[in-house]
Amino acid sequence: MPPPGPETRLYGTQPDQELSAAQRERAIAELAARQYGVVSLPQLQSLGLGPSGVRRRAALGKLRRLHRGVYVIGLAPRSLEATYMAAVLACGPKAVLSHRSAAHHLGLRPCSRQAVDVTAPGRTGKNRPRIDVHRATGLDKRDITIVNGIPCTTVARTLLDLAEKIDKTALERAVEQAEKLGIFDLTAVVDVTNRAGKMRGATKLQAVLKTYTPEPAFFRSELERRFLALCRTAGLPRPRTNNVTGADEIDFTWPDRRLMVEADSHRHHGTRAAFERDRRRDQRLTAAGWRVVRFTWRQVDEEPEHVAATLRSLVAG
Repeated sequence: MPPPGPETRLYGTQPDQELSAAQRERAIAELAARQYGVVSLPQLQSLGLGPSGVRRRAALGKLRRLHRGVYVIGLAPRSLEATYMAAVLACGPKAVLSHRSAAHHLGLRPCSRQAVDVTAPGRTGKNRPRIDVHRATGLDKRDITIVNGIPCTTVARTLLDLAEKIDKTALERAVEQAEKLGIFDLTAVVDVTNRAGKMRGATKLQAVLKTYTPEPAFFRSELERRFLALCRTAGLPRPRTNNVTGADEIDFTWPDRRLMVEADSHRHHGTRAAFERDRRRDQRLTAAGWRVVRFTWRQVDEEPEHVAATLRSLVAG
C-alpha cells in the first residue's frame, strides 16, 4: 500500500488500511527521516502504534521524549530543525513556526533564543516548556508555508509578527535581508499589513514599507524637469543634461567643476547587473578626475532642501 499522505504525516489522521508490522516500521522510519528524527504521538497512533507500544519503545530507548506527546527516534542527532519541528508538533494541528524562530528559519534574522516561537490556532497564548505560544490572530492560509519540511509563517507574515518583537532599525535590516535573498514580495507584505488591522507591529512595518513602496512612474523627462527646477530654486548654475563623456552618458554635469550627478531610480538601477555596471562607471570617471554624486529620485522629490544644500557645497568647492 502507498505510504501515508501529508495529513497523516503531519497531523496524525488515520490511514485507510491497517499496516503490517513491517509496513509500520518502514512508515515510522520514513516519517522520522522527513521530520528531522521527530514524531508526534498522534502520528505514531495513526500508524497503528498504541500507547503500550510507545511505552515499550521509550523504555528500550527507541523513543526519547522532547515535549508532551513528541519524541525523537532513537539516537537521531538534535539539530535546530529538529527542535523547531518538535515545537510545532507539540502545539497541535495547524501550528506553525513563527516570529523570531521563523525569521531565523527563513534566513531573515539570526535568533539564539532557547525558546521556540510557535503560532497555534485556538491557543490562548499559554506557553509550554521551551516554547513561546502565540495566538493566531488574523492568521490566514495565505500566511502559511512549508520551508524545508517545517510549517511556518510566510516571509510577509513573519515580518509582521517580527515587528512586535524588535525595533524599527532591526526590522529594516530584516526587510533588507529578505530583498538580498530574493524572497521579499512587496505585494504580499502590503496585503498582510492591510489585513492586520490593529495588530501590534503593523504600524511599525507600514513605516518601514514607505521606503519600499513602488516608485511613481516618472519618465526620464519628468525627473530631469524636477532636478533642473530644484537647481534653479537653489540659485545653482544650470547643469548640462544627458552629457556624453567617452562611452558614458551622465544625467547632469558641471564640466567646469568636474562634477557629475546621477539621479537614480531603483526601478532602473535596482538589478545586480545595473549596480555592478554603475559602480564600474563611477570608478572609471573618478579615476579621470570627475566627482560623481548620486541622488535618488525619492531624495529629489521628498528632500529637495538636502539635495540643494549638498549641491551648493559641491558646486562651490
